[in-house]
Amino acid sequence: MDLINYDDFAKVEFRIGEIVEAVNVETSDKLIRLVVDFGEPGKKIVFSGIRKYYQPEELLNKKTVFVVNMIPKKIMGEESAAMIFTAEDETNDKMSILILEKDLPNGTRVF
Repeated sequence: MDLINYDDFAKVEFRIGEIVEAVNVETSDKLIRLVVDFGEPGKKIVFSGIRKYYQPEELLNKKTVFVVNMIPKKIMGEESAAMIFTAEDETNDKMSILILEKDLPNGTRVF
């Protein structure tokens, strides 16, 4: 495990986003295209390789944590502007998005 200092960690901005649209990417067996509402900054497109573990309808209206200050990456001709935060148990081939215990506004910063 690589250790980082606080300054490195402080560069990462985690925010709560609500998944308002989710569709399988037809030309990929891994990707789901999400539209995520981050409140004041608005909605962003996020491509995620979680298709093996989730169907799009399972993700709709879920609030979870995203890394929002990544440099956008062009995927399937569109900019993917964030990354969903997941936990993966590779030994048992399971993955989970992190669901909030309490309802917080979209865009809330996570520390």
